[in-house]
Amino acid sequence: MGDPGSLVTEGRAGDRSWCLRRVGMNAEWLLLEDGNEVTVGRGFGVTYQLISKICPLMISRNHCILKQNAEGQWTIMDNKSLNGVWLNRERLEPLKVYSIHNGDHIQLGVPLENKENAEYEYEVTEEDWERIYPCLSPKSDQMMVKNKGLRTKRKFSLNELEGSGAEGPSNLKSKISKVSCESGQPVKSHGKGEVASQPSEYLDPTLTSLQLSGKTTGAHVYPGPAKVVELHYKKQKTSNPSASQSSLELFKVTMSRILKLKTQMQEKQVAVLNVKKQTQKGNSKKIVKMEQELQDLQSQLCAEQAQQQARVEQLEKTFQEEQQHLQGLEKEQGEEDLKQQLAQALQEHRALMEQLNRSKKDFEAIIQAKNKELEQTKEEKEKVQAQKEEVLSHVNDVLENELQCIICSEYFIEAVTLNCAHSFCSYCISEWMKRKIECPICRKDIKSKTHSLVLDNCINKMVDNLSSEVKERRIVLIRERKAKRLSSRPCSKGI
Repeated sequence: MGDPGSLVTEGRAGDRSWCLRRVGMNAEWLLLEDGNEVTVGRGFGVTYQLISKICPLMISRNHCILKQNAEGQWTIMDNKSLNGVWLNRERLEPLKVYSIHNGDHIQLGVPLENKENAEYEYEVTEEDWERIYPCLSPKSDQMMVKNKGLRTKRKFSLNELEGSGAEGPSNLKSKISKVSCESGQPVKSHGKGEVASQPSEYLDPTLTSLQLSGKTTGAHVYPGPAKVVELHYKKQKTSNPSASQSSLELFKVTMSRILKLKTQMQEKQVAVLNVKKQTQKGNSKKIVKMEQELQDLQSQLCAEQAQQQARVEQLEKTFQEEQQHLQGLEKEQGEEDLKQQLAQALQEHRALMEQLNRSKKDFEAIIQAKNKELEQTKEEKEKVQAQKEEVLSHVNDVLENELQCIICSEYFIEAVTLNCAHSFCSYCISEWMKRKIECPICRKDIKSKTHSLVLDNCINKMVDNLSSEVKERRIVLIRERKAKRLSSRPCSKGI
C-alpha cells in the first residue's frame, strides 16, 4: 500500500513530522506524534473530534485508532465503527491492525448520495514542520479549554463586597468606588473631618439613601452600592411573583451586608481613635469631639437600620398582595382556558361520533354485500361439488365395467389384449388358455396376445386415488400371482 518506506517517526528531529493531510484542504490536518496514540471520532475523550456538518452520525464516537507498533511503524485500526474505515479504497476489518505507509489513502465513512468522495478523506504524508503547523486541526482538549475561556468572564459580585470588610477601610473604599462608578453615581471623598455624602436624587423615590449627617475627623463613611437601588427598581417593574420574591431576598441580603460593612468601618474608626488617644494625649478636646461624633454615627446607623427593616417588611406585604392577586388572575384564566378546552373537546367528540356512525353504516353495507357474495359462492361451490361427485361416480362405473377382468373381477393386472380386442389379466388369460384356446367373451380363437401399457398406467393412476383397502388388496394379488407364476415354471421345465 503506497511507497515501500514505512512511517517510522523520529520525533521532530530535522523539522519533519508525519500527519494525515486532508484531501483538497489546507486545514484540519491530523498530526501523528511519536509515541502517542491518536484516536479519532465524534465523541469526547478522543484526540481529534470530527463533527460532520452533512451527516452527524457518519463518524462514530470512537471511530478509529492510530498508533505505532514495536518497530515504530504507524498502524490503523477500525474500532467497530458504523460506516467503516477504508485504506486505499478497501474496507478494513474491525479490531484488526493494518500498517500504513507514505502516500496511503485513508477514508472515514462512506460517500453520500450523488457524491463521489466521502467527507473525511486523508493522505498519509511526511512534511516539514513549518508546512504542517499552520494546517493542523486543534485537538479536542485544546478546543475545550478555549471554549471554557470564552465562557468564563470576570464580573463584580456582591460576594466580593462581603469579603472586603476585613481588608480595611482603604481597600473597601476602592471597591465600593468601582461599583458606584459603574452605576453612574459619584462618590466624593472629603478631607479631614468631613463625611462623604450621596445625593438622594440617584435613589429610588420609595427608598432614601443611607446618608450620614454630621461630620467626623479622619473618618470616611460611604453609602451602599447603587446596584442595590437598581435591583429594587427592577423588582418594582417585574410582574412575576417568583422573580419579585427573589429580588426582595437579594435586597435584604444586600442591606444586611451594607450594615455589616458600616459596623466594621466604625470598629476600624474606633481602633484608630484609640491609637490616637495613646499617641496624642495632649489633644483631649479633639478626642472627645471624635468620640461624640462616633456615637452620633452609631445611633444614626441604628435608626437607619430600623427604618430599612420597616421598609423591607412593607415591601414583603406588597409583594404578598401582588402574588395573591396574580394567583387569582391565573386561577380565573385557567378556569376560562379549561372551559374552552372542554368545549373544544366536546365538539371533537361529537364530530368523531358522527364519523363513527357514518363508518358503521358503510361497514354494514359492505358486510351485507360480502354476505351476498358468500351465499352465491356457496351455491356455486355446491354445484361444483355435485358435478365433481357425478364425474367421480361415472369414473368408478367406468372402472368397474370397462377396466375389470371378467375372469377374476379385479382391475387389470398386467393387462393383455387379444386379437379380438378384448382385454384380460395376463395371469388370468394364461390360466384360461390351459383349458380352452378361445376368448371367454366372444368365443373366437385366440391367435395373439398383446400387453397394454396404456391400460396398466391408467389403472395404476386411478388406483392411487382409491381407498387404502383397494390398494392393499391389489398389492396382495400381484404378489400371489408372481409367486404362482414362479412356482409353475420349474414344473413345466421338468415335463
